[in-house]
Amino acid sequence: MITRDVIVQLAEEKLASSANYLVDVEIRPGNVIVVEIDNDEAVSIDDCVELSRYIEEHLDRDAEDFELEVGSAGITSPFKVLRQYQKNVGNEVEVWLAEGGKLTGVLKSADETGIVLTVQKQVKPEGAKRKITVEEDLAYPYNEIKSTKYLIRFK
Repeated sequence: MITRDVIVQLAEEKLASSANYLVDVEIRPGNVIVVEIDNDEAVSIDDCVELSRYIEEHLDRDAEDFELEVGSAGITSPFKVLRQYQKNVGNEVEVWLAEGGKLTGVLKSADETGIVLTVQKQVKPEGAKRKITVEEDLAYPYNEIKSTKYLIRFK
């Protein structure tokens, strides 16, 4: 049986010499292996083909039949690894919290412990007639985040 650990090891070996990095490996029923990669700039189809060939060369089809899919993390896919968060610092993101609720804001920072999100909110200062918009930084550890995605806006 092909294990996730074997695929992760092969992918990381191949990607070590490139700007690409491993996001996820999934082994689905029917021995369908799905490998997801990303890059701080862009992933080309050639990058996916190279990785696919490398993995296939190191697996024995005679011993076990499998289907291999290698692709890039889509722009609408949730972030799965720290490097994806760091790549999107300064961008507007949508954060779904584990406790429920959704926040939209600019990703200010991301490290091993969590993220800081700058959100805008309306507040009414004491004695004022109108609300004003203020920015607030909110920190969340990863265990309080269900998912985070890059927010696409058409203006």
